[in-house]
Amino acid sequence: MLRSQHAKRARQIRPEPQPAPSQHRPKPAEPGESLLLSKLFGFAQLDFAGTLPLADGRYLSRDDGSECVLVLLTLGAPPPPAKRRRRPRKAEPDAEPSPLPLARATAVRAFAPFASEEEAARWLDGATEAEDGADAIVADAIVLINRALHVNAIASADPHDRELTPERAVAVRLGYGSGEEIAESRFTSAREVDVWARGASRRRQRQEDLRPQERVAAVLGGREQIDTCETLLLRARADLDAGRGREAALQLRVGLEALLAELRGAEADAGHSEDMSTLASRRSEAGTAANLALKGDLGPEPAAQVKELLEICERVLRRRRILRG
Repeated sequence: MLRSQHAKRARQIRPEPQPAPSQHRPKPAEPGESLLLSKLFGFAQLDFAGTLPLADGRYLSRDDGSECVLVLLTLGAPPPPAKRRRRPRKAEPDAEPSPLPLARATAVRAFAPFASEEEAARWLDGATEAEDGADAIVADAIVLINRALHVNAIASADPHDRELTPERAVAVRLGYGSGEEIAESRFTSAREVDVWARGASRRRQRQEDLRPQERVAAVLGGREQIDTCETLLLRARADLDAGRGREAALQLRVGLEALLAELRGAEADAGHSEDMSTLASRRSEAGTAANLALKGDLGPEPAAQVKELLEICERVLRRRRILRG
């Protein structure tokens, strides 16, 4: 029964000709990368409407001895903007919207090449039969994509960094192919997977429980305000999910202090009082982790404490929102 239900989330797709890419072709392979092009690798591929701030090309990522390759390709890119700004033109009320380009990001699992096409096919079957398996592979791909976008923002001194989620993609695929195929946005075999179903994302379930649209209306309408701790803790969560443990520890320190100041006695609820007491008694752990972060990596125990404290902070904020309706 589980397999038949999940079959609706994964659909076999044929390696048909792809839409014409932009004029920006992927950069040539780096020395030593040519060996990767002839092997078969698994990949997760996500298409996003619009363009990404990072240039098209292949980016080799090394992390703890594991190698992945991120391939970025823009399909249907508009022509480069003119050097001079055009004069304003009259807008027609019934004009059709301009077509959007498509940004295709492919995370290649270079750390695990397949010995044969049969092995690759078994991997794809296993990855798409179990929802958790597909979600984990897509999540790893998003981490790689967001890491590249974050590094690009730092390198270009752009403070308006944006992170992506699988739910923002217009198409998600799992598949396998040779390095050469994948570099050209082709593949040997792939399947589209559904990441938008209600049960497919715990993040989406939490968002639905919190009814964000109602709060957006309340804040914009002046009936509520955003607490400082909410912004700081949201940044801590983004850093932690992206593997930036040091940044997360520093954000948590000030976010926790802001939460203790802003939400003290905010709710007449036993759970709220208990969590606030726990945070107050463990605030020194956040301070110690932040001090360690200023010197280098946190280490296993402080990193676990940062994760646990952040989860308690998020529970406090989530409970308050639910109780207030």
